[in-house]
Amino acid sequence: MGTYTLEELNASNIVAANTLTLKRGQEQFLAPPSYSISESYVNPTTAWPRVIKDGDTVVGFVRGNFDPENAQPELRSCLWRIHVAADYQGKGVGKFAVAALVEEAKARGEKSLTVLWERGVDSPEEFFHRVGFTDVGTTQYGETIGEIKF
Repeated sequence: MGTYTLEELNASNIVAANTLTLKRGQEQFLAPPSYSISESYVNPTTAWPRVIKDGDTVVGFVRGNFDPENAQPELRSCLWRIHVAADYQGKGVGKFAVAALVEEAKARGEKSLTVLWERGVDSPEEFFHRVGFTDVGTTQYGETIGEIKF
C-alpha cells in the first residue's frame, strides 16, 4: 500500500482525475469525474472534491457533499463520488478516501456519512460494506442508502 495524500481538485490535476480507468464492468455504476466536477460549480459551498495521489500520480477521486439544509437527509453529509484507478483497487486507496471524508464530516460537526449505490454485478456494495457503511434504506429510485455513524 502506498502513502496516499489528498489534493484539492484544481487545474493541474483535473485531466488526470477525469481519465482514471476503472475495472471492466464498473463504469456502469459511475458517472465520469467530469460530472462531479461540473456539479461542484453548481454549489461550490457544499462540494468537497479531492484527488487522491500516490506521490505525484493521481490514483483516485473522491467528492463529498455537505449540505445540512438538504430536504433529503441522505444528502446532507454524503460521499457523492469515489473513483479508484483499476491498478490501485485493493491497495487501500478507497479506504483512505472514505476515512478522509469521515474526518472532514466530523470536523464539520456531522454525526454520520451516507452513500448511495445501485446493486448488481460489479456494484460497489461490497466495498462500501467493507469500509463500514451499513444499509439503512433505499431511495425513491431503488438505490441503497448506506451510512457510517460516528
